[in-house]
Amino acid sequence: MTLRRKSRECALQMLFQWDMNHKSPARVEESFWKSAPAAESTRRFANQLFEGAVAQAEANDTTIEMLSKNWRIERMPEIDRGILRLAIYELRSGTAPVKVVIVEALELAKKFSTAESARFLNGILDAASKALDQNNKKQE
Repeated sequence: MTLRRKSRECALQMLFQWDMNHKSPARVEESFWKSAPAAESTRRFANQLFEGAVAQAEANDTTIEMLSKNWRIERMPEIDRGILRLAIYELRSGTAPVKVVIVEALELAKKFSTAESARFLNGILDAASKALDQNNKKQE
């Protein structure tokens, strides 16, 4: 498993914990890393992804609700919500190419959620990448 994939898995697990109890990101990280040994570079990237996704959660939730017709964010499975928050954060921040972000998100869905979720998430992330691309072109 690559460093980045392991980091994304850890970030997703922390997002899940945060979504369940809304403790501060620092407390979630502290608790998580006590039971999840990882290389320092994995921890650093995972923390960056987690903290960024939490910081943008409200804005990303608005984007998710706009793009997921007939689905309120509260009705989505927590793990799918976390995958979307993480991937949209990555799309916005440019940590990886768009196709890589989407493929990695779908791999997380296959591992932690369901095949049906992967299809659902793919549709939302494809629409999100196009919407973000249009916003970037408007700003130029």
